[in-house]
Amino acid sequence: MPKRPKHNSDHTQKHHTPTIDNEAIAAHLEALLTPAIFNQQKYYKQLGLRDRIINLSMMVAAVLTLLWRQVPGVQELNRLLAREDLLWCHATNVAQQSLAQRFLVFPAELFERVFKDLLPRLQLNWQQRIRRPLPDSVQFALNNFERIWIADGSTLEALFRKLKSLEDLKTGHLAGKICTVIDLVNRLPVEVWFHTNPAASETNFETPLLNLLKAKTLILLDLRFINLKKSEAFLNYSTSPLIYLGGGTGKALPVLGFALF
Repeated sequence: MPKRPKHNSDHTQKHHTPTIDNEAIAAHLEALLTPAIFNQQKYYKQLGLRDRIINLSMMVAAVLTLLWRQVPGVQELNRLLAREDLLWCHATNVAQQSLAQRFLVFPAELFERVFKDLLPRLQLNWQQRIRRPLPDSVQFALNNFERIWIADGSTLEALFRKLKSLEDLKTGHLAGKICTVIDLVNRLPVEVWFHTNPAASETNFETPLLNLLKAKTLILLDLRFINLKKSEAFLNYSTSPLIYLGGGTGKALPVLGFALF
C-alpha cells in the first residue's frame, strides 16, 4: 500500500476566516505589550518614521492578530481592522495597498526591540507565579549551576505568499535561519539571532553564542554549532565538557553540554 505524502499542517489546513476574539487574552496581551511599545517610541522616531495611522502600535497589534487569530492574509486583516478593534487599536479604515506596503518596509528591528523589552517582564511574572516542581535532573543541575540553557537553530519555512508583491517568488522560497537560546528552567528565550541565508551553517552563530555565555552556566547544544577545526574556542570556555548522545531529530547527533565554572 503506497504511503501518503507528508504535508505541513499549516499549509494543508487553510483558514478562510479568522478565529474568534477572546477578551481575556486580548486584555492580557495589551497589559504586557503596551509598555514595551511605548518604550520604543523614541527609537521609532529616530528612524525617521512618522507617527501615522499604521504606526508601531498598530503594526505590533496587526502581526499578533495575524498569528493569534490565524488571519488568512493581509486582505482579510484589512477587512477585520475596518469592522472591529485589533487588541488595543481601534477599528479604522486603511487602504489595503498601504497596509501591504507597510508590512514590506517596516523595520524588523522594532519588533525585536519590543520583544527583548518584554522579556524581563515575562521572567518576573514567571518568578512570581506558583510553579510546578522542577524535574529531579534539572534540580540536580541547579545545585551546581546558576542557569541551564539550550541553543538550537532552525531554517525558517517557506514564505506564505499572502502579499501580492510576493506572488512571483518561487514555491519553496525559504526565509532564512534562526537561532534561539532558551532557559531550560523558565522556558523563556534568552537571545534570538537571525541569518538571511537559509543554507547557513549553525557555526555562524558560534561567536555570538560564545559572547553570550556566562560563568556557572550549563549549555546544551548539538555539534552543528561547533566548527570542528576551531572547536578549542568552545573547549577553552569549559573545564569539564559533558558529552552524551541525543536523538530528538532521529539523526542521533551528538549533543554537548558545556559546563562553565
